Amino acid sequence: MPHRVSNKPREALRVLLLQIRNDSVTRLEELTSFATFCGLNEEQFSVLNVFDQPHFEPEVIDKFDAVLVGGSSDASVLEPIDYPFVPDAAALLRYCIDIKMPTFCSCFGHQLAVVALGGEVIRDETDYEMGTIPISLTAAAQTDPLFHDTTNPFYAVSVHRERAPQIPENCTLLAETAPCSHSFKVNNAPFWTTQFHPEVDRQVLIDRLSLYAHKYTQNSAQLHAVLSSAVETPESNALLRKFIDRVVLAAPANA
Repeated sequence: MPHRVSNKPREALRVLLLQIRNDSVTRLEELTSFATFCGLNEEQFSVLNVFDQPHFEPEVIDKFDAVLVGGSSDASVLEPIDYPFVPDAAALLRYCIDIKMPTFCSCFGHQLAVVALGGEVIRDETDYEMGTIPISLTAAAQTDPLFHDTTNPFYAVSVHRERAPQIPENCTLLAETAPCSHSFKVNNAPFWTTQFHPEVDRQVLIDRLSLYAHKYTQNSAQLHAVLSSAVETPESNALLRKFIDRVVLAAPANA
């Protein structure tokens, strides 16, 4: 079964954003960021926020051309009792794979995909990745539709206390750091994940980390050190537009 390729013009695409944000400011900022780096208008997105609607059927994706899954500083895939939307969200991702829906999962979405596919996510209490960091590509990335023309290594925004050391079975590792996997593609499906944030640039990192400083930093000195060392991340940010252009609007060469 080939994956869905839209025959619509770019401006007519409809995208579902599965959002895992409980803060009103970050909800709006995340939508704007995804739209900007996808090269789409915000009006082309429908948002399913799991804090507002924790239970839903996978078929909610059927009327869309693509699915995006965002990050979260408000939830954990390791605590499904506290966050009852995790099972339904995991089922939705498996359904995306089954029907070959073009899907891109960022940060929390990466971890959710790992859990949905039977992999392991662990939590770091200290020494976790935070800021703009260099990400290394694997040999498989050289022929990947999204990564083949990305510099190795490249910089990306990465702020997370949970990580997947290994990727699930039947997936291909595309990018990594020493502590964890950073991107994989599900084999034979148009489904990509990134532990880093391609929808976040340096300025959004500054704004967002300042908002969540109590969660990720120990004091103002650490926050200042992280933010002052942050760099721009154009190659990471380019991945979302490549996803729309090369996958949603046209079949990738090796899918």
